[in-house]
Amino acid sequence: MKRFLIFFSFVFALISCSSSPENEVFSMPDYSAEDVRLEEIHRINLMLEEKRNVEALWRASLLNDEKTLDECFFAVKTEFEEAVSKENWFDANRLWNSLSAANFAQIDSLSMNGDELLKKSVEIVPGLSRQKIEQRKVSSFISGTVTVWVDKGIRIEHGLGYADRVIGSGFFISADGFIVTNHHVIEDLVDPKNKEYSRLFVKLAEDSDTRLPAKVVGWDSVMDLALLKAEVDAPFVFNLGSSENLDAGDKIYAIGSPVGLERTLTSGIVSATDRKLFTLGSVMQIDAAVNSGNSGGPCIDSDGNVQAIVFAGIQQYEGLNFAIPVEYLKALLPALFAGGKVSHPWTAAFGRTWKPFGKDSGLLVQYVLPGGSAFRAGLRAGDAIVEAAGQSVNSLEDFQNILMKSRANSIVRIKYIFDADGENPTQKEATLYLSERPESPGGAVYDGDLLANAFVPIFGMQLASVSERSHRKFSITRILKGSIGDESGFSENEPLEVRTLKFNEKRTAVYAEVYTKSRKRGYIDSWQVLAAPLDSPYYF
Repeated sequence: MKRFLIFFSFVFALISCSSSPENEVFSMPDYSAEDVRLEEIHRINLMLEEKRNVEALWRASLLNDEKTLDECFFAVKTEFEEAVSKENWFDANRLWNSLSAANFAQIDSLSMNGDELLKKSVEIVPGLSRQKIEQRKVSSFISGTVTVWVDKGIRIEHGLGYADRVIGSGFFISADGFIVTNHHVIEDLVDPKNKEYSRLFVKLAEDSDTRLPAKVVGWDSVMDLALLKAEVDAPFVFNLGSSENLDAGDKIYAIGSPVGLERTLTSGIVSATDRKLFTLGSVMQIDAAVNSGNSGGPCIDSDGNVQAIVFAGIQQYEGLNFAIPVEYLKALLPALFAGGKVSHPWTAAFGRTWKPFGKDSGLLVQYVLPGGSAFRAGLRAGDAIVEAAGQSVNSLEDFQNILMKSRANSIVRIKYIFDADGENPTQKEATLYLSERPESPGGAVYDGDLLANAFVPIFGMQLASVSERSHRKFSITRILKGSIGDESGFSENEPLEVRTLKFNEKRTAVYAEVYTKSRKRGYIDSWQVLAAPLDSPYYF
């Protein structure tokens, strides 16, 4: 069980200080200039040579050069047909969706269509097809769970050797031995920096004395999920149910191996459904008793349908535990089954749910990274995304769920309202290239934009320079509601001087020492330290 304190995990040994001059910020090229067009065509051709076909296609669609666009369509089409011939349905889906989003005129000439590819994908991925389960006692579902055992050899402490192991839980999603657990349970096995001995086993609930060898198929560190495979016939296979209709007060059951005690079943209720503990999506808070070793075990309903996966709790507080909604697992299973580390996509933008009339109506863009996909496609702060991949977008969560089902290195078509809160809002369309989400989106923002602009997604404050001599003296021009700047008591039109700015060792968090004269503090000179994680659910 991964135990932690929510959002306090980014307070750190701060070692890297940044005091470099302002970055050189990307600006959109003028494609009406012939030399600029030729340079862009050269870049696209280099992408094709490097087999970055989908990205080349997207750049060609922005350039709108017919000859270059045809060459890119041909390259992606060829890559698609190769994927189909190899029955690589995971990549074939990504390529077909990209061609469709880019309005490929000959998409009907492809050997398979989107519906056929989706059907093929569902057929081969374990856990996505449902089986009929006869009515039975809740306790009988325990047989479908396993204890996950990572043997790390011997740990030496004070000259004495101790058995070193990690214990977690898991559950079968197919009769031929595919098992779901948490990434943090098997983290040592897939960490490229870990050179120490480790081996993976599972123990069946009905035979806790036998350790069966297993292997890691795929893992997602962001959503803390992993898919394992053991050569065993599953005693019971769980259906993946739904968490969409779960609400506070609904009853759930948790199965796992707390502190190594196999076959443990506890019950409780859903305490909340929208805790922002991950950098993508929301997780459930539950009060069912879970402890170290429960990680990766299923939360089920009385019919044995999996509704969530236990992943964490706060040790100091009884009954304060968390689980990953099963909808995320279902969306990620094709990627987990494809093998290796799952990469999440993003558009290099930041924003929150748009509520113009007190009702969720879209995703309001509050910041766009210069040079990123959203920026090149024409999105700017103040626009609101209302549709993506043919699905309505009423909130940030809607768009993140669409990204969860999409793949990095693909293209998606969106509809958005230009200048959504302005006097003349206009609906437009655009194609977005989904690049791989960096481990530190806020770090990418800091590296790629002016400090005054980077403060928007990092601290929730838009700044304007007030000194030609100093790059660190500003006036606050905008405060995002609910942001770190807002909660720290800053107001618009206040002066702000950034004296130091430092990152932690892994560059997952940052703090800034600032000087201000706060209106709320009677304009008294004050120093303040602001701390912020460099990733959050608001980057997309």
